[in-house]
Amino acid sequence: MTTDSDLYYTIALTRLTGISQPMALQLYQTLGSSLTIYEHRNDIGDVIPDATPRLREAIRHWDDALSRAAVEMEFITKNAINALTLNDADYPQRLRDCPDAPVVIYYKGNADLNQRYILNIVGTRHCTTYGQDLARTFLSDLHRLCPQVLVVSGLAYGIDICAHRNALQQGYETVGVLAHGLDQIYPYRHRDTAAEMVRHGGVLTEYISQTEALPNNFRQRNRIVAGLSDATILVESAIKGGGLITCRIAQEYGRDVFAFPGAIGMPYSEGCNFMIRNNTAALITSAADFIEAMRWQTVTNRTDVVERQLFPDLTPEEQQVVDLLQQTNDLQLNIISVKTNIPIGQLTALLFQLEMKGIIKPMAGGTYHLLA
Repeated sequence: MTTDSDLYYTIALTRLTGISQPMALQLYQTLGSSLTIYEHRNDIGDVIPDATPRLREAIRHWDDALSRAAVEMEFITKNAINALTLNDADYPQRLRDCPDAPVVIYYKGNADLNQRYILNIVGTRHCTTYGQDLARTFLSDLHRLCPQVLVVSGLAYGIDICAHRNALQQGYETVGVLAHGLDQIYPYRHRDTAAEMVRHGGVLTEYISQTEALPNNFRQRNRIVAGLSDATILVESAIKGGGLITCRIAQEYGRDVFAFPGAIGMPYSEGCNFMIRNNTAALITSAADFIEAMRWQTVTNRTDVVERQLFPDLTPEEQQVVDLLQQTNDLQLNIISVKTNIPIGQLTALLFQLEMKGIIKPMAGGTYHLLA
């Protein structure tokens, strides 16, 4: 659990001149907390022998960063913002698993960022009526088939805002990932939707207040959209665009990517058709296609419950896996191995036995889900 002290130093870490986001993440993961980094600011070479001269110099100067962090702590408290560092239990686990996860995110809302099913819907800012209809129909049908899903997007014009608004209309929680601080909403005309999202989902960013919506921030934002989610769905896109960037990042993270096909020759279908043609996105035409591909459960499977009751006796190792999945469901094989200290080879056999007993189910993306 993150303490106020660690949060204070983590915010400061992100403000150090000469410390990039990847460098901050490496320091945090190596030393375990930002407070520890601060304590070793004058002897960082003793704990990280391969620290470059540039890093050794940059890590010494905290005064300005700590002053800015103090201002941000006041802003967070005043505006009831939840700041989550990598050490926080509520930090999104899917995002934590990404190699370029932000060391701290700022979140205002009430949705569980670790809930069972999370998807993002992205696409062009210049969506057509066809794209709007696809997003509306998809979310309507998805809610009927699978009512517990968190919908993520970027609150931008076009497909993003269409996804958020239709999610809200269907009763879904939805989270918008911003490319600026939480002291503003961009585009401004989406402020009313954003306010409703705070009540039924949330808004999230890695940027402190007073950060402007610069072009590079949107590209950085896309990795969080992808990292929060089990799957990315591309609705409409030109041959170049932010939606394609999000899809590419999702693929790099090992997440599932889907695209709706469009009419040949239409400029805002070219990106989707290109990805489908090159097997970098799976073709879907409906929510049912998506549910089947992801192997998400639409209703409680009573057969699974009966089968589980037929095998009530578990070995200590099997029980260890079950206990872990009860705490945090839908974990990947390597994460289960690390948290249980069971070697991969032995764990693979255990997971197979648990699957045969109807206790767990392998899911898309190499995760394992504990059945109800």
